[in-house]
Amino acid sequence: MGSGKGAPEGWVAPVKRGKIMFEIAGVPEEVAREALRLASHKLPMKTKIVKREEMGGESNEG
Repeated sequence: MGSGKGAPEGWVAPVKRGKIMFEIAGVPEEVAREALRLASHKLPMKTKIVKREEMGGESNEG
């Protein structure tokens, strides 16, 4: 007797609104923006590119 489940066709990961999905460092801003723009076309949701300064600044704790 089998379990009745077929092979998985894909994977799902729930992402809540406002969650930062990718962080990029060590490349010029123009290159990072273009890479994120191209990647956003592959995602099934609206995306927004933000910079650390736009999010309220850096924290110097630690």
